[in-house]
Amino acid sequence: MKKNILLLLTGFAFLTAHSQETTPQDALRFAVESITGTARFRAMGGAFGALGGDLSSLNQNPAGSVFFNNNYATATLSSYNIKNSSSYFGTKTKETDNSLDLNQAGVVFVFTDNSPKNDWKKFTIALNYENNNNYHNSIFSAGINPYNSISQYFVNQANALGGIPLELLQTLPNETYADLYNYLGGLPNGDYPNINGFQAQQAFFGYQGYAINPVTNSPGNTVYTSNVPTSNNYYQDYYDTTTGYSGKGTINFATAYKDIISLGVNLNLHFTDLTRTTSVYEDYNINDLTKLQSLQFDTETHTYGQGFSFNLGAIVKATKNLRLGLSYESPTWYRLQDEQRQVICADCYSNNSSIVVDPNTIMIYPSYKIQTPDKWTGSAAYIFGKKGLISLDVSTKDYSTTRFKPKYDKLYRSLNEDMKNNLERAVEVRLGGEYRIKQLSLRGGYHFDQSPYKVDQAFGDLTGYSTGIGYNFGESRLDLAYSYEHRKMNQALISSGMTDPARISRYNNNVTLSYSINF
Repeated sequence: MKKNILLLLTGFAFLTAHSQETTPQDALRFAVESITGTARFRAMGGAFGALGGDLSSLNQNPAGSVFFNNNYATATLSSYNIKNSSSYFGTKTKETDNSLDLNQAGVVFVFTDNSPKNDWKKFTIALNYENNNNYHNSIFSAGINPYNSISQYFVNQANALGGIPLELLQTLPNETYADLYNYLGGLPNGDYPNINGFQAQQAFFGYQGYAINPVTNSPGNTVYTSNVPTSNNYYQDYYDTTTGYSGKGTINFATAYKDIISLGVNLNLHFTDLTRTTSVYEDYNINDLTKLQSLQFDTETHTYGQGFSFNLGAIVKATKNLRLGLSYESPTWYRLQDEQRQVICADCYSNNSSIVVDPNTIMIYPSYKIQTPDKWTGSAAYIFGKKGLISLDVSTKDYSTTRFKPKYDKLYRSLNEDMKNNLERAVEVRLGGEYRIKQLSLRGGYHFDQSPYKVDQAFGDLTGYSTGIGYNFGESRLDLAYSYEHRKMNQALISSGMTDPARISRYNNNVTLSYSINF
């Protein structure tokens, strides 16, 4: 019977290891942004690069804070609903995740100088916090794979780099799983200078969990094969659950020259904390109780860290009604830390019992850096007096410049080359409008975010629509927004050994409520 093994664990040891397995998706998690922020910002599709006058608009163009007339504060609450529909070898499944979050809070202070001798009439300072990404998400995929077993992952790891010597995977008398696992995590060392510690640990799980067998039982063996019955009828299911967030604190400075051109700069401190738990299960549907019946492999990864970025922007009043904006967002330079724990369970009935291989250890990996791509945004907005407005933003980011660091690390060199070859420059379009009826505002928006991949099957384009309403009470305002987004992507059940991804259709439905006040 399948169970969440990791949730049953109690008590842990800690070990610092040399390396881990990292993929381009780990970088894209931070490089691909979501539209978050105030209800007005979200209702209009985030198209605020030439508009300003909203605390979330500072993310698009820092010059926008000049368009506040008074000291102003906003706080925002959002309800997130994410539905993932999965198709895996013809079997369709669904999983839904809901969360509630205080995702934005900020304040702007406005300083004016009406002296006729000074052409710099206004100066603003703003402080704002926003969640860039809410990572609460759940995926469930299931189906019968007629081709590949998850055991191939362990075969690949055991045979990598010339193969893991069999004696490294076998426990000595009085040696525990934790003892051996911890030793493997310290590789390479003087005795085994060419053995990758992470790969040796994965081979350890495969060998001790009966997923793989050595070709020969001699200590010098370095070649392994799958121990899974050749049934061509592998039932597989996969859970992927993520919790956590990526947030940004911003300090903004902006000024206006002769009420014609506005200039602004942001200094941003980023921080992230997320936990991802994956569980892949396989059943062989055979009646021979002398053979392996099923496997389950669980991994929990906790990622946390900080980063820094900056923004520069300008907005020009081309005419009384037309505004044009241009802004630059630097790369975000993250320093991150990963902690990971893993467990494998084999229902091996040769001894009439299930075997749980649990080293009871949390691996603490060395910190590493991720550099996301920079972004340029051109904007235009037309103001129809007090009746309303329409606004357009077009942004471009070259995802092929995404980098893991340190560059000298062999794993990161390979990853960076992979991203350089498979990612490309992508365009983002945001369109929004607002119509005012006295104190009431009606809003709508459209958002398109092109896939960062040259072949977008892995991670497709995103299309989003939004609508909203706002009411101005004079000194305060209440805004409500609804937004919908859809993207398709592939999801691998395990990182190597299988080329059979599930096809995921993700639907985001968000409701956002903001309260703003002049003071």
